[in-house]
Amino acid sequence: MDDAARQRHMAPVPADDVPAGPTAEELMVRVAKGDERAFELLYDQFSGPIFGLVRRIVRDSAQSEEVAQEVLVELWRTATRYSPEKGSALNWAMTLAHRRAVDRVRSARASTEREQKATFEAARGRPFDEVAESVTARLERSQVRRCLSFLTDLQRESVLLAYYQGYTYREVAEVLSTPQGTIKTRLRDGLIRLRDCLGVTA
Repeated sequence: MDDAARQRHMAPVPADDVPAGPTAEELMVRVAKGDERAFELLYDQFSGPIFGLVRRIVRDSAQSEEVAQEVLVELWRTATRYSPEKGSALNWAMTLAHRRAVDRVRSARASTEREQKATFEAARGRPFDEVAESVTARLERSQVRRCLSFLTDLQRESVLLAYYQGYTYREVAEVLSTPQGTIKTRLRDGLIRLRDCLGVTA
């Protein structure tokens, strides 16, 4: 391209259009005013870095693409909150991307933990509940009281709250100021000892 052609190529464009070679900060200001063309240019500049950051955190490619798209939509919707005085537009966008990616990882982890918990309850919680029901249904109170005396104080109070006062695991944990996992262990061990003492088969 000769000098004359280059000068024609770089000639000023109308004020209503995005100028040639605008900075990301200038684009953000225009996006805040609803300039769709500016957003297209910003999208081209930011989509790669945003996806790269999200991919490193989320790992899964499909989810990373989804999160990256959410970040870019958020940029469009919240551009009015950006101010050049706060730093570069890219850093601002990457902060949003990092937050979104971490939220997705935490959400996925929480979902997995809920599924594991449900599986654990189905596999291990039900038999002990059945033991408790058979204990209360088939045996005299005096026998139960006698066998309860063989439990540790912590096991006994957990069993009494859960199976004789109708408290949930969470409520027992709150009453005793003890983690739910510890409560479940106490109940399991306590019910096993009751079963052995009373001669009940699950």
